[in-house]
Amino acid sequence: MPSLTGTHMPAEDLLPTVRRWIDGATRIVVLTGAGISTDSGIPDFRGPQGVWTRNPAAEKQATIQNYLAEPDVRKAAWRGRLEHTAWTARPNAGHLALVDLERRGKLHALITQNVDELHQIAGNSADKVIEVHGTIRRVMCWQCGARSPMQDTLARVRAGEEDPRCRLCGGILKSDTISFGQSLVPEVIDRAMRAAGEADLLLAVGSTLQVYPVASVVPLARRAGARVVIVNAEETALDNLADALLMGQIGRLLPAICGSGQGQGQG
Repeated sequence: MPSLTGTHMPAEDLLPTVRRWIDGATRIVVLTGAGISTDSGIPDFRGPQGVWTRNPAAEKQATIQNYLAEPDVRKAAWRGRLEHTAWTARPNAGHLALVDLERRGKLHALITQNVDELHQIAGNSADKVIEVHGTIRRVMCWQCGARSPMQDTLARVRAGEEDPRCRLCGGILKSDTISFGQSLVPEVIDRAMRAAGEADLLLAVGSTLQVYPVASVVPLARRAGARVVIVNAEETALDNLADALLMGQIGRLLPAICGSGQGQGQG
């Protein structure tokens, strides 16, 4: 299988080849990271303008040990959730390109590290999306496991509850996302790995490919015989495994390779 990784060709020169690969594929598995949502106004975490780059204390709020042990950390986290950019964010051209891919009957699975649900809002089928890090749009109780819509709890925060507790058992509430120090859901990870092993093309988008075990879908798919295409604004940790690297604005590159021909705009 020919690889284009060593040629350092500009993304524009690679687009026709990658487009042909996608046109010829039937079981495309997509892995998305924070980079696909930055054009929607949701910052990434470790980039130049990332959440933790600008505010290192915010990383503490995403660490389960600190969150459970320190009421002040929880209160700060709830204040931050009130103003989270996800509530006003809309899908961009990158998200819509992946919807187009599904409509063409080529999307086998969409594995996402993101918690914003913009893929579903854009129009991807919920049964295609594998959320390995959960969703910010739901709340879970750490004690009894009850889940409910995030907006219901945010209404309580707006009404004056600084650290709302579960109304069923009194336990600590958090967003239904995977925090640092919190175990991933084995069934979800197994589903992601199984899908990657079934791919004939793996498209990694907007991820640094540094977070494991999720990043391991890339070598897994490659070992199973799939082509690997990486689309990102910067270099990733697994560029050496790519058959083609497309570096640039995701909202411009994805429509050029995934769509049915009409989508070249930006979101």
